[in-house]
Amino acid sequence: MTGFDFVLYKSDIAIMSRRILKHTFPLLNIDYVSLDKRWNYKNVLSPYYRLYYIDQGCGDITNGKEHWLLEPGYMYLIPGFTLCNLHCASNMGQYFIHFFEDAANSISLFHNHRTIFKTPANDMDIAGFKRLLEINPHRKINRSDNPMVYEKNIYYKEYEALNNQQPYALFIETQGILLQLVARFIGLQQGKQDVTNGIPAKIVDLLGYINLNLNQAITVKKLADMTNYHPDYLSRLFMKLTGERPLSYIHTKRIERAQYLLVTTQLSLTEIAEATGFDNLPHFSRVFKNKTSLPPARYREQQFGS
Repeated sequence: MTGFDFVLYKSDIAIMSRRILKHTFPLLNIDYVSLDKRWNYKNVLSPYYRLYYIDQGCGDITNGKEHWLLEPGYMYLIPGFTLCNLHCASNMGQYFIHFFEDAANSISLFHNHRTIFKTPANDMDIAGFKRLLEINPHRKINRSDNPMVYEKNIYYKEYEALNNQQPYALFIETQGILLQLVARFIGLQQGKQDVTNGIPAKIVDLLGYINLNLNQAITVKKLADMTNYHPDYLSRLFMKLTGERPLSYIHTKRIERAQYLLVTTQLSLTEIAEATGFDNLPHFSRVFKNKTSLPPARYREQQFGS
C-alpha cells in the first residue's frame, strides 16, 4: 500500500465510523437550594428541561394523573413542555439544572414521552452536579424560586451570553457533564417505548416525520398514505400510542415549537405561524390559545416580563 493509498484508507475509515451528535444542551441555570413549603407551584410548563438531584428532605411532582415523590438519592428529569405541579410540604435540599435542548435537525430525545423520569443517582452523577456548579458559578437564579418570575426572555438571553463568554474548555466540559447526566435517562425512555409492543414501528417513524416537518402541510390522509393504512385505522393506532388523534398531536408539537420560538427569537407572530405550519395568523392564534390558555402575543409578553 502506497502512502497515498494509506491516506485514502484512513479517510474512508473516518467517514465510515463518523457519528454526528444530534443533540446539544445550552445551559441556563444551576444551583443548590434549600426549599420549604413556599415551593408550591401549579401548572408549570417550561420550554426547557429541568434536572433535579435531591440530597435531603422530600417534595413531590404531579401532572394531574401521576405522582412522583422527590426523595434523597434520586435524580429527576422533566423534559421541556412537560406540564407539572411542584410542591414541598416541609423542607428539601435540591440541586437543579435548567437547560434547553438544541435538536434543530433532529427530533427531541423525549418527543414521545413528555413525562417525569426518575432514577437513582450514583457517585459520578453527584460529582457531575457539583462540578457543573463549580465551573458555572454565575448561573444561580437569585431572583425567586417562582417560575413566573425567572422564566423571562431577557434572562434566557443573559444565560446564552454567558455560554458564549465561557472559556471553551469549560464550555466543552459543561456540555460533557450535561450529556452524561441526560444519558442516564435515555434508557428509561426506551423502556417506556417497549410498552407499545404491538404498535407498528412505522407509527413511531411518523412521529419523527411530524417533528421534522412541522412547517409543512401535514394531513391525516398524507400520514395514512405513508403507512399504507386507512386513515381511520391509523387514527386509532395513533391514539393508542400518543393519547391524541393525529391532528391534535400535530397541533401540540407545532405549539411547543412556537413557544420555543416565542421565547428564544425575535420572529414576528406571522413568521412563527409560518415556521410552524399554520396557514394564517388567526388560525395559529386560535390553536395556541386552545393549547396554552394564552394568545401568543400575551405569552411572549409574559416571557419578556411585561
